[in-house]
Amino acid sequence: MTTFYDVPADLLNPALAEKLSDVDGISRPQWADYVKTGVHRERPPTQENWWELRCAALLRKVGREGPIGVNALAQAYGGKKDNGSNPHTPAMGSRHIIRTALQQLNDAGLVEMKETKTVQSVDGDQKLFAGRTITAAGHKLLDEVAHSVRAQAEESYPGLSKY
Repeated sequence: MTTFYDVPADLLNPALAEKLSDVDGISRPQWADYVKTGVHRERPPTQENWWELRCAALLRKVGREGPIGVNALAQAYGGKKDNGSNPHTPAMGSRHIIRTALQQLNDAGLVEMKETKTVQSVDGDQKLFAGRTITAAGHKLLDEVAHSVRAQAEESYPGLSKY
């Protein structure tokens, strides 16, 4: 059986975005038409389905690297900030976009928070989390999409057939 580790991201993410557009819990917020995806960008995205593509990319990245937090994901989706005549500096992606997308994936049952331990404090017991991990339903969805894209991946990348 083909897993999402076997298929390149450039083929998996668009197919997964189409599949995620049918999921009830995932929808583009009203503010998503006007926001930039980070401080290093000059304009908002121009693609019609950029929200679904970002959710698909986040689901794949959480599946590969989980447990992973919002800050690490923001660094992965960052870039170089243009400082004019000064040297470019690293910039993080928008944590609000990533957090909202992860919350939608969590509500859809594809991603969950991984609890590490419970700590006692003045306010009572508080849970500490290591980050987000993929659920069995999310893993199943990723593998189904990867299996449907496998033929196209072998056609585009001939060396994949031996795996």
